[in-house]
Amino acid sequence: MFENLQERFDRAFQVLKGHGQITEVNVGETLKEVRKALLDADVDFKTAKSFTQRVKEKAIGQQVLTSIKPSQLLIKITHQELTDLMGTAAAEFKPSGSPFTVLMAGLQGAGKTTHSGKIAKLLASKHGKKPLLVACDVHRPAAIDQLKVLGESIGIEVYAEPDSKDAPDIAKNALTHAKANGFNAVIFDTAGRLAIDEVMMAEIIAVRDIVQPSEILFTVDAMTGQDAVRTAKSFDEALDFSGVILTKLDGDTRGGAALAIHSVVGKPIKFVGVGEKMEALDTFHPNRMADRILGMGDVVSLVEKAQEVISEKEAAALEAKIRKNKFDLEDFLSQIQQLKKMGNVKDLMSMIPGMSKALKGIELDDNSFKQVECIIQSMTPQERATPELIDSHRKNRIARGSGTDVPQVNRLLKQFQDMKKMMQVMTKGKGGKRSRMANLSSFNK
Repeated sequence: MFENLQERFDRAFQVLKGHGQITEVNVGETLKEVRKALLDADVDFKTAKSFTQRVKEKAIGQQVLTSIKPSQLLIKITHQELTDLMGTAAAEFKPSGSPFTVLMAGLQGAGKTTHSGKIAKLLASKHGKKPLLVACDVHRPAAIDQLKVLGESIGIEVYAEPDSKDAPDIAKNALTHAKANGFNAVIFDTAGRLAIDEVMMAEIIAVRDIVQPSEILFTVDAMTGQDAVRTAKSFDEALDFSGVILTKLDGDTRGGAALAIHSVVGKPIKFVGVGEKMEALDTFHPNRMADRILGMGDVVSLVEKAQEVISEKEAAALEAKIRKNKFDLEDFLSQIQQLKKMGNVKDLMSMIPGMSKALKGIELDDNSFKQVECIIQSMTPQERATPELIDSHRKNRIARGSGTDVPQVNRLLKQFQDMKKMMQVMTKGKGGKRSRMANLSSFNK
């Protein structure tokens, strides 16, 4: 995400390289490029101009310590301003009340129904809730069926009245059903439109008045840039929503909505959708997003994702095997499968500082490790445990079984041995879980 913006920011700060101090001239030249980068990311002109002006005011006259370069100081100031622009700190999402009710709003095509399912799964898996999904979109063909399919895929009940066209009445009946059947969280998926209109707003306002939601989440497509911000303003005026879910942030997005929506609307981005899977919903952290935009990675989020799929007990056992040089191809296969559960591979790799540049032009997706998996799965248990046994005869058999060739098998075995050495070195330091995950990227280059 934000690859183009990151690259433009990086080029802007190159202007200060070689300068011994910050001056109005070199800062002005740098921030001119920063402003262009923001406008190219579809941030509105007023926000972009105000942002660069604040950075300039803080930068001019700053004393640069001998240990800090001017570009580093300007990056530090820019990082803080980016963080403030996007909301300073992560917004709270604390399910309380019985039932805890969430009203989903947004235009058609923004991913509202999909993210209704994601919120339901989040409430069930991380907050111990028993959620109910409610199909209040009575206008879009197949909207009810889509929600039912999502509900079934995550094991969550969907309340629907297929023969009714009265969304407020459906919402009222759903609340009665939830209270009678022990549901302590209810998510209402409402109708979207291709554009804002009075009928749509009147209907969702009526639903809101009946539901009295604990949270109103406005779902917006990050790829729509300034349009997303304008739409958010209209919805907020009508609904006074409590937060934003920014969807499709893993796509080829310019990122203008993420950068500007908080400062323009005054409401926090609470979640970001980073993939199609029901688990692909992340809490939005402004400071971490600023890290990523400025090419600093996001190691904290990477570790948190790793902790969700790898228990401390598993991590300790794996580290012990590495220290004793017992890490084998079976362990490596397990690590690949756990990595795939964490989300989009390229997005994960970009969380490692400096990795975005290294991955430029390299295509990585959920199938990136398929060839490696096929090769390892074509080995016998003994071969996985002791790769040294794999001679030319075994390599030929493994290549045939995996649909690859001997050079590819050789390359995997060499990379595995190289990685084992690196992992042993890192376990002596502080690398831990996140470093082991980072090493998997070398198998796709």
